[in-house]
Order: sequence, then C-alpha cells, then structure tokens
Amino acid sequence: MDLKQPQPQSQSQIKVVVDSVPTGTMKPPHFHHPNLIVGKRSLSSILTKFHAGYFRISLSLCSQALLWKILVKPIDNAHAFRRMFLMVPPTAFNFLWSLALFTLTLQSLLYVLRCLLHFELVKAEFLHRVGVNYLFAPWISWLLLLQCSPFFAPKTVFYQVLWWVFVTPVVVLDVKIYGQWFTKGKRFLSTVANPTSQLSVIGNLVASSAAAQMGWKESAVCMFSLGMAHYLVLFVTLYQRLAGNNNLPVMLRPVFFLFIGAPSMASFAWESISGKFDNTSKMLFFLSLFLFMSLVSRPALFKKSMKKFNVAWWAYSFPLTVLALSSAKYAEEVKGGIAHAMMLVLLAISFLVSFILLVVTALHSNMLLPPPAAATDPPSPTPSCDSHRTITKHLQLFRSILN
Repeated sequence: MDLKQPQPQSQSQIKVVVDSVPTGTMKPPHFHHPNLIVGKRSLSSILTKFHAGYFRISLSLCSQALLWKILVKPIDNAHAFRRMFLMVPPTAFNFLWSLALFTLTLQSLLYVLRCLLHFELVKAEFLHRVGVNYLFAPWISWLLLLQCSPFFAPKTVFYQVLWWVFVTPVVVLDVKIYGQWFTKGKRFLSTVANPTSQLSVIGNLVASSAAAQMGWKESAVCMFSLGMAHYLVLFVTLYQRLAGNNNLPVMLRPVFFLFIGAPSMASFAWESISGKFDNTSKMLFFLSLFLFMSLVSRPALFKKSMKKFNVAWWAYSFPLTVLALSSAKYAEEVKGGIAHAMMLVLLAISFLVSFILLVVTALHSNMLLPPPAAATDPPSPTPSCDSHRTITKHLQLFRSILN
C-alpha cells in the first residue's frame, strides 16, 4: 500500500497540469539562440541608423571611377601632363570600379531592407527637407557607375535598359518635389531650400550626360533643361538666404560644397551633349571654380563640423571630384600649360580628400553597428498607435540622427 501510493499522486499531479492548459492554446516551446537574437537586434539597429545620407560614400566612389576612366583614356595631341595618366595600369581602374560597385550594391541592399522592415523611417526621410534630397543619391551613383562601366558600351541594349531603370525614379522624384515648389503645396521652395536641394538638379544632369553617351540627344537636352531651369531658381533662392532655409545643422555644413557640384556637373553634361567643351561649358566651369575658391577661403565655416567624424564629411568628396572632372575636360579643350597645371592641382585635392575619407571611415567602421549593450538588451514591446503619431515619432528620430 505504502509503495503504491506515490505513483497515483504523481499521476494525478500530471493530469492536473495537463488539464489546466487549454488544448487550443498549447504551443511548442521556442528556444532562441543568444547569437541569433543579437544578430537580429544588430541588423535592426543598422537598418534604423542607415539613412539615405550614407549614399554620399558611393556617390564619391562612383564619381572617382568616372574621373579616372576619362583620365586614362588616350586622346590625340595630349599634353605632357595628360600623358602621365596613360601609365596608370588598367587594373587600378578596374579595382576602383569594382570597389564602387561593391559599396553601392551593399548600400542599396541595406536600404531595400530598410524600406521593407522600417518603411516609417523611409517615409520620415521623405518628409524631411534634407533627407528627401538624398533619395536622389543612389540613382545618381548608379548612373555614374553605368557611364564608366568597363563591361558594356553605351549603345548596347543592356545599357539603355539600365538607363531607364535608374532615370525613372529621378523623374518621379522631380515631379513630386518640383511640383510642390511651384504649386506651393506642403513644402514650397522658400521654406525647404537648402544646399542639399541641388542633388535633384545633379540627378537630372547626370542622367543627361548618360543619355548623351548613348546618342539620345533629345533625351539628354530634355533632362539638361529640366535640371538647369530649376537650378537657376534654386541658386537664386539659396543666395537670398531666407529665414526659412537658413537653419542648417552645424554638422551638415560640408554639404555647402554641393554649390560646386551642380555647375561642374552641368559643364560636363553640356560637353557630353555638344561634343566639345564650348563657351557654355566654360562659363559653368568658371562659376564652379569661383564657388570653390569662395568656400575654401572660409575654413571657419566648417570648423565645428570637423570636430567629430560624421558621414556628412563625404559631402566634400563628390563636388571636388566633379570639379576635377570638368577641369580635365577644360584642359583637354584648351591644351595650355596653365589649364593642365590647374587640372593636376584639382585632381590631387580630389584624390587626397577621397583617400583620407576612406581611411577615416575604415577607422570608424563601427559607425553602422549598434553598441554592444543595445544589441543584447531584450526587445521592448512596441506600443500600438495611430499612423500620424508613428510618422511623427520616426521623423523626430531621423532628425536626431541628422543633428
């Protein structure tokens, strides 16, 4: 009797436990590996922090690849300074192009994941007066990379299809942003204009130069006129320094160099359309050269923004590279010693700035990674709220990232 009593008690206890749990709600136990949790948290933190402004890196690398493709291309009656670049091995250009392709592909994949998993943050970028302009950056980068591709010629079907793929988002953004400018919608120009607004202009000009390479002169002139018409309005608005567009954060002051990028790219685009570096291209190049001297003569303007590394530093590289590109075309047309000496100076500045930024970025590669503590913390519950409050919260988060 005494030996048999424990068995019924243990069985009854088991029955009570089983009966207390409804069969409809029974779920198999889930075992989460710690490394898997940390990996998910790390990816989520990266996607939360990764905004379109990081495409400044690929923008700079792709423009450098286009610059060096033009420099190593043999030309007739080249100056002695220009012939020096013929000694650069093709492997160096292929490495630079591959590095730009890898960087741009990686950033594009990250941003696609951000669109899929954190669409509210992408919408907050679109509503931000600075963030919306960097939505042009990935498409500008792809168009630059397409123009210097070593694998297919401009007049191939593959090149033409890719041109349409990359230009269509630029036109869609043009219709949305430019339409608000002249119809006084939610964001009219006098209140949202800032130096990054010139990226929309640069997007049209890059598309124009790519179309000119294919021989599509009508499409090239169309995109060029669209970009230049809005550049004139934007340039005058920015020069007026109205109260609504005069509050750019200190850390974003490197984007003032985009004042150089727009006329430099316009000079290069018009050379692609006309087939020579004529007076129109020269006037645009001289304007960009004057703006460059105006900015470098005021180092105090950028002093505070250089105290701590930020991805906004990459805003220096792209405009300097495009200016060097225009100077190379100008020297090729003029064929003078002074023009080629100026070209070498601008090329050296462009290369040194890009190289230093690569080194500094490599040393601060953890800028995209979350802190260890944040990666190991348990996920916090997400409160349910209406769409307006969610967008407002993410817009404040995006502004905190920029500031």
